[in-house]
Amino acid sequence: MKKYGYKKIDAFTSNKSLGNPAACIYLKENENLSHSKMLNIAKEHKGFVSEFVFCSSSLEADCKLTYYSSECEVDFCGHGTIACMYDLIKNTESLLFKSEILMDTNKKGILTVYNELRDQDAVYITAPKPIYIGTNITAKEAAENLGISVESISDKYPIDLINAGLPTLIVPISNLKDEINIFPDIKKLEEFCNNNGMDIILIYSTEVKDNKNIAHTRVFSPKFGYLEDPATGSGNSAFAYYMLKNNMWDGNPVSIEQGGIDRIFNIVKLATKGSNVIFGGSATVKISGEYYL
Repeated sequence: MKKYGYKKIDAFTSNKSLGNPAACIYLKENENLSHSKMLNIAKEHKGFVSEFVFCSSSLEADCKLTYYSSECEVDFCGHGTIACMYDLIKNTESLLFKSEILMDTNKKGILTVYNELRDQDAVYITAPKPIYIGTNITAKEAAENLGISVESISDKYPIDLINAGLPTLIVPISNLKDEINIFPDIKKLEEFCNNNGMDIILIYSTEVKDNKNIAHTRVFSPKFGYLEDPATGSGNSAFAYYMLKNNMWDGNPVSIEQGGIDRIFNIVKLATKGSNVIFGGSATVKISGEYYL
């Protein structure tokens, strides 16, 4: 029986918010796990964390991350990246004072991590380059699958499909009250995603609870075995590129509040570096120990 360094870490925690849970296994140099073993470990954590991150060594970067949900390998996981990199940088002497860390990913290549632990108690991650897929999905179709009236969808901005890590359908909602009270049927929404080439659905309102934030978002992820992701890097990165595309944001540092009426809203920070969107936040270690396999 082998043992591996293991932590359960909540990403995007802020004040009393619970963040979004991820579990991480830290592999030593030259250690590796097969796809089937990583998937089985992730399946064991269904209902406990949203995603599982495996952190290993890399010949081309400071580390390499591979992501799994309880259903499958995931191309990219923003909150898992924040959780793992926040903890790794904070507890690795060779990384603690580096301002930029290179991170390899199994599906999205090498991305840059910006270390802002000293000034903001946060790390920022470069979002994968966006793919502007576009969509013909109508407000009527979106409303039917979200279980809401078509009047709840705003016509001020478009429905769009953008991939900044994961293919994300973005749907504008008219007001905050409607947006935080939407709870779709998971099976119906999963079928809708599978039929239209989408991994996640982000709904948003430009009306916010706290005026320090630029928008309120929620992200539904039925394809990965759960209805809602309470704090999301990839979804909000797609939303950041959406805001830039629609002249809703000038690229200067802003924050997003995220979550439904059933939780304290989490905070995701957004900014730009050149033409790239970066997303950031803090994290909180909840469990630290060893995983036996």
